[in-house]
Amino acid sequence: MELNEYQKLAMITKKKWDNKDAELIDSALGLCGESGEVADIIKKHLAGSKEMNLDDLKKELGDVLWYLAETCDYLNISLDEIAKLNIEKLKKRHGDKFSGYGDRSDENK
Repeated sequence: MELNEYQKLAMITKKKWDNKDAELIDSALGLCGESGEVADIIKKHLAGSKEMNLDDLKKELGDVLWYLAETCDYLNISLDEIAKLNIEKLKKRHGDKFSGYGDRSDENK
């Protein structure tokens, strides 16, 4: 699935807010909360108190993605744009690790 397709489909379930600021608050706090749930699953696993359930972890990571999509939707930014910008930043920071990989950004044009 493409990121922009995911974003479009996920936003079908987005709550309709009377106050636009409330939408941004919801998405930012939701992103923090779901990231915390991911961290908690990993923390409990590493502490040895609980086996890591990959299905639960995947679901929580999906919730993180949903709130990221909601945040981007509020800001009129596509997930695809965020992904491309992040790769550009990573190439500047870790360019040597991308050597031999090639620039595939033109493949889908």
